[in-house]
Amino acid sequence: MTGPMPLDLASIRRAPKALLHDHLDGGLRPATVLELATECGYDALPADNVEALGRWFREAADSGSLERYLETFEHTVAVMQTADGLRRVARECAQDLAADGVVYAEVRFAPEQHLERGLTLDEVVEHTLAGFRQGQELAAEEGNPIVVTCLLTAMRHAARSREIAELAVRFRERGVCGFDIAGAEAGYPPTRHLDAFEYLRANHSHFTIHAGEAFGLPSIHEALAFCGCDRLGHGVRITDDINVPGAVEDAQLGVVANYVRDKRIPLELCPSSNVQTGAVPSLDKHPFDLLARLRFRVTVNTDNRLMSDTTMSGEMLKLVDTFGYGWSDLERFTINAMKSAFIPFPERLRIIDDIIKPGYAVLLG
Repeated sequence: MTGPMPLDLASIRRAPKALLHDHLDGGLRPATVLELATECGYDALPADNVEALGRWFREAADSGSLERYLETFEHTVAVMQTADGLRRVARECAQDLAADGVVYAEVRFAPEQHLERGLTLDEVVEHTLAGFRQGQELAAEEGNPIVVTCLLTAMRHAARSREIAELAVRFRERGVCGFDIAGAEAGYPPTRHLDAFEYLRANHSHFTIHAGEAFGLPSIHEALAFCGCDRLGHGVRITDDINVPGAVEDAQLGVVANYVRDKRIPLELCPSSNVQTGAVPSLDKHPFDLLARLRFRVTVNTDNRLMSDTTMSGEMLKLVDTFGYGWSDLERFTINAMKSAFIPFPERLRIIDDIIKPGYAVLLG
């Protein structure tokens, strides 16, 4: 090859990718939802065939409201209440990501939402991690090696965050890489869970916080100043603290935006999802490009592959088509993500130097 490969979906699938923000219960295959619903006797699905169900999830999530978007998870969580269900969903998650060229993924889910059929919190985590391990083994056999780790999420409207934080620390040597809080932001500030974050800091544990998605700059300020998070889940509303009177290079950053950029705090941006939930009005108005040009540590993520009918390759292609990015840009975003991963430094460096850089070198020609 004498030049770069064309930037299309097929070639982007070949590119090694790192994913930091992907919800396990937002990435099921529609066929799996149907089959698990039959197995566990769940009869409230809104459609009874694969095509119609996939379409329903996509259309229901495309509401412009985070609260309505979150309602779609009622059906996926309902079929993830058994050991077999959790193992299968986790196994298929790892395989699907690997088939799309993802070489490192942090997949998050809320164990407290999977207790309806008698499983304990520890059992929920054990079965999910077992599924990830099996999925990694199968992916490697298929020629698509991947490293999958897990973030344990606490629901911000509930009162179990300290318990989930302890669970994350208990399992951090067995496949759990960190902690997160998620759910509707408005009315549920991250400071409601300070005891969880204090426990995590005391135990030198990594954590991210959903902030600056549906709610504005105060959410980001609290997540950083009072909770001390390592990364920002979404964080698109950091632009509330950026004034661009003319050229991008003349942008004026406020105190919070400057802090985020100066400290290299990663932004887990999810383009398609951010449009669906109304966090941004449209893809061409997404602040991804502004933040990238201002040299924030931006990363590309899927959020919920089922609800957004997307993949990592699809998200990258949308950014290429919208903002004109090339291979070197996609490589930078991927290395940004890998630098920000919640795994030990030598492992991050190994994936960057041995997998990501050589993979992009081939694509760049």
